[in-house]
Amino acid sequence: MSVAYRWAKPLLFRMDPEQAHTLSIRALKTGLLPRIEVPTDPRLKVELAGLSFPNPLGLAAGYDKNGEVPDAMLKMGFGFIEVGTVTPQPQEGNPKPRIFRLPEAGAIINRLGFNNDGHAEVAARLKKRVRKAGIVGVNIGANKDSGNRIADYVAGVHCFAPLASYLTVNISSPNTPGLRTLQKGDELVELMHAVAAARDGAAALAAVPPCPIFLKVAPDLSLPEIGAIADTVRKYKLDGLIVSNTTLSRYGVEGREHGEESGGLSGRPLISRSSFALAAFRKALGPDFPLIGAGGVESARTCLAKMEAGADLVQFYTALVYAGPRLPLRILNGLVHYLDKSRAPNLRRIRDTRVDEILERGPPPAEQVGN
Repeated sequence: MSVAYRWAKPLLFRMDPEQAHTLSIRALKTGLLPRIEVPTDPRLKVELAGLSFPNPLGLAAGYDKNGEVPDAMLKMGFGFIEVGTVTPQPQEGNPKPRIFRLPEAGAIINRLGFNNDGHAEVAARLKKRVRKAGIVGVNIGANKDSGNRIADYVAGVHCFAPLASYLTVNISSPNTPGLRTLQKGDELVELMHAVAAARDGAAALAAVPPCPIFLKVAPDLSLPEIGAIADTVRKYKLDGLIVSNTTLSRYGVEGREHGEESGGLSGRPLISRSSFALAAFRKALGPDFPLIGAGGVESARTCLAKMEAGADLVQFYTALVYAGPRLPLRILNGLVHYLDKSRAPNLRRIRDTRVDEILERGPPPAEQVGN
């Protein structure tokens, strides 16, 4: 933790979490960012879905919801940034308070509900940086009151495919009623068919390569559900999966202040459940399918653990709240140290090495998962 953040953190933590988040965005927009010398070790590079990532660290969707500070976040050391979730129409999200810190557990519970500025405003911001370097993806969602959620995702593809390095179809937030049903059965098939057709059609009209599309899934999936999603993803030739979103489980936060608040749990307690889902998807999809691991990454060690479970890349956000803006640099330095010590040519060497072990151990007990 930097000296500046060690000083600022107590002040920020006296604020409502959402106010502190807004203040951090404002600070980044004004250029109040410590100068960070980011490692550019070629061993950290990852080629995935037609994109060349300078390192495997990604900022998960949820921090820069409206595409206000992607370039500032890239300067912190992230290899890629994901903005959003963005819906066609602006929406306020769920009533406040809706973010709760659980510092002893290194966790956060949120029930934000896709609060964002909408397609038009976020697209206008991203158009201003379209020629800048850096991988910036857009996470797209559906409005809470939408009469046709699949049409909302198709609109997101048409709006952001020309502006984004990749798109993420978010059907796994627990804070929009009924959204997770899109992960199952015929609804998922219909959605993937529509999204793939929109992406391919837009690329053909513009005579450009198709924009890569990732699907973001929940950690609270059964093995049969994981198998069905894997089959659909293969059928429609999606470019990757992000595993996972927040969990409804309260495993690891039982009895803690705010531990029973409704919403999605993120951070340290999520790592075992999300890594089990990640390993299961790796087993179902094979060694060549791109997977991004999210949930509980807070150090070089946990980053490597995600790779052992099957991840090509990782994402995090909650850990930044507790560790501050120099966390990406510390993780990158830790990864370089691992590569030096192991004499590995790259990080691919560690990938999948614990998939079978994780699957044999199984997920956290089912009774600890909420509904």
